[in-house]
Amino acid sequence: MAKKFVIIPLLLLPALLASCAEKQVYIVYFGEHSNGEKPLYEIEDTHHSYLLSVKFNEEEARASLLYSYKHSINGFAALLSSDEASKLSEMEEVVSVFESGQYYMHTTRSWKFVGLLPEEQTNKDEDLLSKASYGRQVIVGLLDGGVWPESHSFSDFGMEPIPKSWKGICQSGPAFNSSHCNRKLIGARYYIKGYEQRYGPLNTSEDYRSCRDRYGHGTHTASILGGRRVHNVSAMGGFARGTASGGAPLVRLAIYKVCWPIPKEDENICFDADMLAAIDDAIADGVHVLSISIGGDPKMYTRDGIAIGALHCLKNNIVVSCSAGNSGPDPSTSENLAPWIITVGASSIDRKFLAPVVLGNGQKIEGQTVTARKLEKKMYPLTYAANVIKQNVSKDVAGQCLPGSLSSKKVKGKIVLCMRGNGSRFGKGIEVKRAGGVGFILGNIPAGGAEIASDVHVLPATTVNHTDAIRILEYINSTQHPIATIIPAKTVPHTKPAPLMAAFSSRGPNVMDPNILKPDITAPGLNILAAWTGTKLEEDQRGGKYVFESGTSMACPHVAAAAALLKAIHPTWSSAAIKSALMTTASIVDNRGLPISDEFGNVATPFAYGSGHFRPTKAVDPGLVYDASYSDYLLYLCSLGSVKKIDPTFKCPKQPPTSINLNYPSLAVSKLNGTMSVKRTVTNVGGGRGKIFYFFTSQPPKGISVKASPSILVFDHVGQRKSFTITLEALSDKSLRKHGEYGFGWYKWTDPHALHVVRSPIAVSIA
Repeated sequence: MAKKFVIIPLLLLPALLASCAEKQVYIVYFGEHSNGEKPLYEIEDTHHSYLLSVKFNEEEARASLLYSYKHSINGFAALLSSDEASKLSEMEEVVSVFESGQYYMHTTRSWKFVGLLPEEQTNKDEDLLSKASYGRQVIVGLLDGGVWPESHSFSDFGMEPIPKSWKGICQSGPAFNSSHCNRKLIGARYYIKGYEQRYGPLNTSEDYRSCRDRYGHGTHTASILGGRRVHNVSAMGGFARGTASGGAPLVRLAIYKVCWPIPKEDENICFDADMLAAIDDAIADGVHVLSISIGGDPKMYTRDGIAIGALHCLKNNIVVSCSAGNSGPDPSTSENLAPWIITVGASSIDRKFLAPVVLGNGQKIEGQTVTARKLEKKMYPLTYAANVIKQNVSKDVAGQCLPGSLSSKKVKGKIVLCMRGNGSRFGKGIEVKRAGGVGFILGNIPAGGAEIASDVHVLPATTVNHTDAIRILEYINSTQHPIATIIPAKTVPHTKPAPLMAAFSSRGPNVMDPNILKPDITAPGLNILAAWTGTKLEEDQRGGKYVFESGTSMACPHVAAAAALLKAIHPTWSSAAIKSALMTTASIVDNRGLPISDEFGNVATPFAYGSGHFRPTKAVDPGLVYDASYSDYLLYLCSLGSVKKIDPTFKCPKQPPTSINLNYPSLAVSKLNGTMSVKRTVTNVGGGRGKIFYFFTSQPPKGISVKASPSILVFDHVGQRKSFTITLEALSDKSLRKHGEYGFGWYKWTDPHALHVVRSPIAVSIA
């Protein structure tokens, strides 16, 4: 039988080959919409026409489109080959084309600690919450993993009708329908096309294909930000009992679920394509603040979905708060670096959950846990995990209690010392229990310093710092029959020092632009109690309606809540002004009156805490603000050479100012060579009658001279702007600073009675 051949015209061959090539989800970004408002269908048709220009036919073009961004953001997400993406990127009107990147989540008393919920209310009419009406007319969106709507933290009892400005929806799906939205949770949407294009259809045994939260992260962050006051709340075991409350308890919440489980892994993932669609909708829905506890490896701003979305938010005067990441304490690890984002690090509060270890030699070693399970009042045999492993376990991970690593014959009836490293903290306890252990001690990694995450475990347990873990190990090795016990934990408030920087909190300098200091600010993110889901995950019997979590994910909604309250009090303030108010009023001292320390007890730097630990009650009246407009940020992008028609109405000057001259509330100079002058402008928002004087003072970095001209600013009305120049000079004595090494300091403007202290951090390295 003769073979049949299909003859393909040569002109069609390239297109067919392209369609057969391996495809990925790409974002095609056009910047701002031009020519006024077009009907949404017309914008989508335009996006289809671009796809048709690189696709084989119209059917393939339409099938390849995942999202058409058509509200504020102009662009689309589509399935493209690398050749198709390259062709689109060469078009004059296209700002950027980039693969849909991967991002990850950055996973009560905290509000009292920052002064927002005083232990005893002394002047109710003057407190920040009352002034802000508890945020009742402010709408905050959260990009996260959904929400558990039945939590008491999201009750709408006694709340007023939904603001008329709200234009969003309550999207239905499995285990979530319109009845789950109310006057507190006023909107919910989910975005999954980018995720399913990468991993295939969602395994519905692992997550809900709806806005319902299965893993707790989204519920936790939402309740930190805007949860209602719920009395007599505690974690499992009665720890931290009291009143749970979000920072803005009457704020309206809009949930945008963008993160989904990685198949067969204990982690969730979020994609650019889905997040951009969520941000585009959030802008159109009418949110005032956006909280994003998600991050990924830094990228050029015009290729970073969060940065692009946040820039469009800024144009619409929406404040965006993002987590800095959990990759500390290594330098240059901070994420979400765009200057129009508030980037938030994590620090501790003044509360511990002490569960000491008592050794057979009489030593008592401080540990922390929120595990309710208790040992009997007696001593138990104590062993180190590396001494009780199975024969096939690698020596490299022998002490880490990884799944299946421990010998039941050797572990039964003993307390086991396990070291952090590979595997989850919680999983180590599961392994000890599986092997028949009665309890376990978790030793921190060296980089963790004094930071201890208080966990709930499936058996009696406590966590100790690395130094103390070594002391315990030395005791084990010193005797043939080591013994120990773990004393049941108790909640201890008002501990000192606090805050201290969490070791996991990502650090500066800024890898995208070292002349913009990041992170911007720090907030509570260590052992934070907040609402949780009603589900229990596999092998996880911790349960509880309120649980402890740690991460910059927890710090981010603290700052978003403060921004919402400022938005309520100062509705005409720009996003940049609100950011400035939070930054310039932040504190750099702890509750001992000493400089904030890092996880090792050393003095922390602005690369850890930015401007300092946020103080919402001070931010309401900052005196002066460093304001910046949408055009200022476009001009900043011009200075980086990374703007290409983001806004058709804006043209870069032939010689744009350097990025260091962006009107930012902090000051970073990379590789200072000799002398440099930097311009800043402040706006008077402090009120008062007659002339108001502000005086310049500074604490320069070692080896640097810092001067301002003029050194006195005089204002005679609210809204008046004054510019000044700061001159930095490297002193001639080279021994004062090593090449490339950063030094830190601050400058501030203070009025005569120090009612307003407007402080900005300084970070400078020498060329």
